[in-house]
Amino acid sequence: MPPDPTVVQGSYFRDLMDQPAALSATLAGLEASPGLREMARRLRHGEFQRVVLTGMGSSYHALHPLNLELINHRVTSFMEETSELVYYKSRFFDPRTLIIAVSQSGRSAEIVRLLEVNAGRAGILAVTNTPDSPLARNAGAMVLSHAGSEFSVSCKTYVTALAALKWLGDLLCANDLETAKSEVAGAARAAEQYQCRWEDHVSSLTAKLRDVRHLFLVGRGASMAAVGTGGLVVKESDHFPTEGMSCAAFRHGPFEMLSPDTFVLVFAGDERTRSLNAGLVRDVVAQGARAELVAEDAPSGVFRLPAAPAAVRPILEILPVQMITLALAALAGREAGRFERASKITTVE
Repeated sequence: MPPDPTVVQGSYFRDLMDQPAALSATLAGLEASPGLREMARRLRHGEFQRVVLTGMGSSYHALHPLNLELINHRVTSFMEETSELVYYKSRFFDPRTLIIAVSQSGRSAEIVRLLEVNAGRAGILAVTNTPDSPLARNAGAMVLSHAGSEFSVSCKTYVTALAALKWLGDLLCANDLETAKSEVAGAARAAEQYQCRWEDHVSSLTAKLRDVRHLFLVGRGASMAAVGTGGLVVKESDHFPTEGMSCAAFRHGPFEMLSPDTFVLVFAGDERTRSLNAGLVRDVVAQGARAELVAEDAPSGVFRLPAAPAAVRPILEILPVQMITLALAALAGREAGRFERASKITTVE
């Protein structure tokens, strides 16, 4: 008996379908406030010697594209999980550091600890969905996403954080902000175009994922955002063990696990390493396992990304993973994204 796709249509599903609207709302609210412009000026004039990008969970993984953008503009940039930063890397807390802290709620346990440890020493630039949160109140400047309320698993808040961080990177690197907004607007339209075929996508995936026991998500560069977040959201949504890692790391060990019940989703990503990533798909299939490539020209429709500028590709790359969460839920006969043990905001370290 084929899976019933209607079983997945709960609150998490409705949040997924609301993502294009959330992206548009976030885009409409992006504004270069005086505080943001002052931080950008201080960074460009060397008053900040380093940028530390920090967050937890999907908020942390969303920082990968910004980290690469800053490094490509000769900014000394580090990505650090907030839990590691506050206990093991306290030397970063000084006036020469600009901390860009991403937190959907702005009040998770690690963010509250960050504010206590910093005690006003380093500059803090907040990226959050909650304007009255401790993070927002204690930051020198803020970029606000407009995802609205979210039921459980990060989806709207993740893609809107990516959009806000893309725009912020253009501001910090003195790129054209109108072009940035145009690219995000295009991503919102592309996401809607992709999602309108969700039933076809889920139907296709239930066939591809049937009897799968081991799921890996792999990529390189900016695609590490979707890889890391995807590994988290599949576990949260479906209680299905999933691991996200780089394509190179996958060859250093997990390749030995390949079998007919292993599925490897490979993100084609940037042109510089696309041939390497496509080669991994071929090698996985040659070992008798299952693999698919996520790309604009992917053979399978569910893994075919809408055409969009490379700068906003990370926003679109998470969409096939979200379809996987629905397909796995349909196969299991359960509602995707309903928490049984976790909570939306983590308040315990």
